[in-house]
Amino acid sequence: MRRVAEIAAPWRDPLEALSALAEEPWALGLLSGGGGRRGRWSYVAARPTRTLTVRSGEPSDPFAALAALIPEGERLEAGPPFQGGVAGLAAYELGAKAQDLALPAHPDWPDLACALYPAVLAFDHERRELRAIGRGETPEAALSRARALLAASEGASGTRRSGPLTQAALRASDPARYEAAVAEVVGRIAAGEIFQANIARAWTGRLGPGVSPLDLMAALAKASPAPFAAYLRLPGAAVVSNSPERFIALRRTPQGLTAETRPIKGTRPRGADAAQDARLAAELSASAKDRAENLMIVDLMRNDLARVCQPGSVKTPELFAIESFANVHHLVSTVTGRLAEGQGTAELLRAAFPPGSITGAPKIQAMKVIAALEPPRGPYCGSIFWAGADGAFDSSVLIRTAALLEDPEGWRVEARAGAGIVADSQPEAERAETEAKVAALRAALEGPSLAAAS
Repeated sequence: MRRVAEIAAPWRDPLEALSALAEEPWALGLLSGGGGRRGRWSYVAARPTRTLTVRSGEPSDPFAALAALIPEGERLEAGPPFQGGVAGLAAYELGAKAQDLALPAHPDWPDLACALYPAVLAFDHERRELRAIGRGETPEAALSRARALLAASEGASGTRRSGPLTQAALRASDPARYEAAVAEVVGRIAAGEIFQANIARAWTGRLGPGVSPLDLMAALAKASPAPFAAYLRLPGAAVVSNSPERFIALRRTPQGLTAETRPIKGTRPRGADAAQDARLAAELSASAKDRAENLMIVDLMRNDLARVCQPGSVKTPELFAIESFANVHHLVSTVTGRLAEGQGTAELLRAAFPPGSITGAPKIQAMKVIAALEPPRGPYCGSIFWAGADGAFDSSVLIRTAALLEDPEGWRVEARAGAGIVADSQPEAERAETEAKVAALRAALEGPSLAAAS
């Protein structure tokens, strides 16, 4: 896969291209909300030449296996960031290997599931351009792969469903039990065990007869587009994510590979009108509690990046920015660093996984607390990522995410939402925050009227 070739094609909606491939195992869609800071590029890929699946308890090193799968090769200088390579799922429990912890294994989900894609469709939202990019050992092979994926994406996509996608309203985990877990964490913080931990709760149900994971992807893309929305179809399983949060990106610059992470900590719901919306955003911006919560994770991510970055290169160019999405306002910061010589994607992932914004501080002890209070997370709070042939990398934090498992009766679905618990957290307020965070996903699954009534 050392040679690369490109074909220009008429603009299409990325979801339309994904729809033609979405039922195939290992079909992948990385669907940015599009435009400006929210993300210029979307990608669709399918039909990989190799796959890698690592489960808990296996003796192999998943990070070394990932590094061995990532190809080297040419780069189109004026091309998109991702020009073919490896992409897939790093589940939360991959953190056991990264942090050398004994975490309970998830019974249904692998720790790592990724694939080598020899072609990718890249959608430039800014210029409204579509490029099919292929990789191969010769220019002819690369061009053939680009043409084949483009042709496959032009098949009939069918009509997407409207209305409720689930058989009934999702079942929420016990709110009283969640509030008790929050109170326990506050007590552990008071005792000096940790400073912060992200504790989540779950909503579960089933998709209706004939409903597919892609129907959920389409509903979310229409109602609440997000910069790190993603779809990954695995054999008997699927991940559908509407994430607003970047985990870590690597970009090649004249100074070398530069890492960037943008942790989210701090949330308010959107207002019913413009005045209330502005008040809630200003309240979040001024909140000492939310700023302290955000700063703890910034410090944690600075420490994680420093493990693989050049000494003195880790910076925080932005603190406490307000970013607004369909249902919530978030407080977001930015941390950057230049990767040290000899370090790459796999080393960065090992140093920083799982994301600090959904674990806590100190990270390892927070992970132990989470494991004591929650069942294994699987995709939730893991990452969907891509790793290019030139060393570039990008990844999401899998929040606002549905994990779907197929059985003879159709699709089971689970969605989780969490809150960062600190010393002055109030259990009722943290529970309400989880409900605000899951609202868009519930509305897409249940239909707005059903979600509002439950």
